[in-house]
Amino acid sequence: MIILIGGEKGGSGKSCLAQNIAVYLQNRNRDILLLDADPQGTTTDWVKEREQNQISKTLPSVQCSGNIRQTLIDLSKRYQDIVIDAGGQDSEALRSAMTVATHMLLPFRPKRRDLKTLAHMENLVKMAKAINPNLKAKAVMTQCPTLPSQFQRITDAKDACESFNIPALQNFTSNRNIYDDADENGFTVFEAKGDTDGKASAEIVAIAEEFLGEV
Repeated sequence: MIILIGGEKGGSGKSCLAQNIAVYLQNRNRDILLLDADPQGTTTDWVKEREQNQISKTLPSVQCSGNIRQTLIDLSKRYQDIVIDAGGQDSEALRSAMTVATHMLLPFRPKRRDLKTLAHMENLVKMAKAINPNLKAKAVMTQCPTLPSQFQRITDAKDACESFNIPALQNFTSNRNIYDDADENGFTVFEAKGDTDGKASAEIVAIAEEFLGEV
């Protein structure tokens, strides 16, 4: 699988999702590569933190930019799964990756400024599918409020995604400190000590299973 995590709006947790999904797959004995296509290098910095903290499992990773289509085709012959962090902008790397990816996950916070990018992302997905008709593109809500009184915001955001022909996953991530705390130390929620109740880990597993199926 070539799994692309990307979109136009920054701050919605794309790098966090890419990192956690990569380790989720690695924990299932998949031969994976984490590819950082974000010019900010967020995931590359995270990998360096892992190495400094001597986290037991080595996570293969590379950093690429520009037109990465042929790079992905070549790497897909060496790895079972490639997880791409494309960052939060409409870039050449994002567009070229969409032409070969098997899966694309578009994170949105249930906020108006995130959802304003839906029309543009719908056009990008439509153009990509003209070249790559088997691309499975889904939206996922991230950093969602945990108060029951705010649940309607999540439902409304999912409905907005549907209206732009980008179906939303039923599962989502909540606004939990553990995501940031883990990220800052090169961990995922599966490895961080702060996820004592396992809620963050369960969210990532639910998203991965819904989106990728059994692996």
